[in-house]
Amino acid sequence: AFVLRPSPLTLGTYRSLVNVRYMQVTLFCLKVGHLLPYSMSNSNTTDFTNPSTFILLGIPGLETAHVWISIPFCTMYSIAVFGNFTILFIVKMEPSLHGPMYYLLCMLAVSDLVLSTSTLPKMLSIFWFNSREIDFSACLTQMYFIHCVSAMESGIFVAMALDRYVAICDPLRHSTILTKPVVAKIGLAVVLRGGMLILPYPILARWWPYCRTNIIPHSYCEHMAVVKLACADVRISSYYSLSVAFLVMGPDVIFIAMSYIQILRAIFNLPTKHARLKTFGTCGSHLFVILASYIPVIFSFLTHRFGDNVAIHFHVLMANVYLLVPAMLHPIIYGMRTKQIQDRLLQLLPHKGM
Repeated sequence: AFVLRPSPLTLGTYRSLVNVRYMQVTLFCLKVGHLLPYSMSNSNTTDFTNPSTFILLGIPGLETAHVWISIPFCTMYSIAVFGNFTILFIVKMEPSLHGPMYYLLCMLAVSDLVLSTSTLPKMLSIFWFNSREIDFSACLTQMYFIHCVSAMESGIFVAMALDRYVAICDPLRHSTILTKPVVAKIGLAVVLRGGMLILPYPILARWWPYCRTNIIPHSYCEHMAVVKLACADVRISSYYSLSVAFLVMGPDVIFIAMSYIQILRAIFNLPTKHARLKTFGTCGSHLFVILASYIPVIFSFLTHRFGDNVAIHFHVLMANVYLLVPAMLHPIIYGMRTKQIQDRLLQLLPHKGM
């Protein structure tokens, strides 16, 4: 009696075929957004309508570089927190800065702090400690704050563009048009618009059944990244988020563009070259920050719907950019380059020889 045994070549070929097939399945799952289970304990993806936790992967494909990626992220977050708190402190302590423009600047600083703080601490825990789990309710709460505050920031940009337009094109009426009550009403409208329009996001996300996997190929709970995990027809969520984007970003971008077109026309009509260059430099830096805020948002929004060929790690990196880079740039551009804030900050700094 004898037993047939596979030759080493045959066994090696079989293992190679298995490995290739496994990689093909993995890549396919990465592409469509439904990743393979994160651990052996989750290997059986049986039906579960409400998972107790989600698993955030961080930046898929760049796991080995998470520690290095965390360095610039942590640096940007530190600058954002320090800069925005500095602006809030200076405006509070200086009575001469209690005006419409600085109130809008404080609203922007608060929104930046909320937006970055709602995401980065968890992101750093993934990068540093491999702490990938997030509670289902906490994930939906994070989702709400991210998109709600983003919508609020868009409204604040519109209000700031209006302020710049009145200040440059009709300076004599600036104090009568943008009074403190008007600014308070604008702020309330911005908050209510963002809060009400984004409220269906977590409500619908909780309503969907999740029976494929609880792994989110992202570093935070972005709306479409979560909804794509549902094993149901989620066109309601997709169409609603599309409608919100058009209702919020569409009119806001058009209004900002029209405001800055009028501002540029007024700048070119200024009498002296020095005045034109100074005003253009200020408005140009403001416009740069606005573009840096909108472009990554639009890119991430379109990639979720039409960017099947976009590398997932590049998509997630761009999605992180619009949370951190604007929050870091806003206090520098809007705050530190404002003369009144500069002067007050210099007074607070210790001087040599004193």
